Amino acid sequence: MTFTNIFEKIRLMNEYDSECWSARDLMPLLGYETWQKFEEAIKRAIESCKSSNVSEKEHFLSAPVKSTGGRPGKDVILSRYACYLIAQNGDPSKPEIALAQTYFALQT
Repeated sequence: MTFTNIFEKIRLMNEYDSECWSARDLMPLLGYETWQKFEEAIKRAIESCKSSNVSEKEHFLSAPVKSTGGRPGKDVILSRYACYLIAQNGDPSKPEIALAQTYFALQT
């Protein structure tokens, strides 16, 4: 399976027929093992979005995760642009980040 297929396999379509991704699904493909570390990359991407005068609300949509007990989980529904920003703001030492940077840069 190529890296293109990996990202396309988890791609979702929203009610407006626009493609999007679940941050929870994207996280392991970018080499992150914990939500806390991945959430930092998301926060950096949101700041980058704001700095570009682009509304983050259009690209980063908070979503609940079904809980199997304990405290409720978090998820974020991401546009293609949001995924691109996360890849650009991710840990550059991870080979998965380099693949995502290439995929989302070519597709954005």
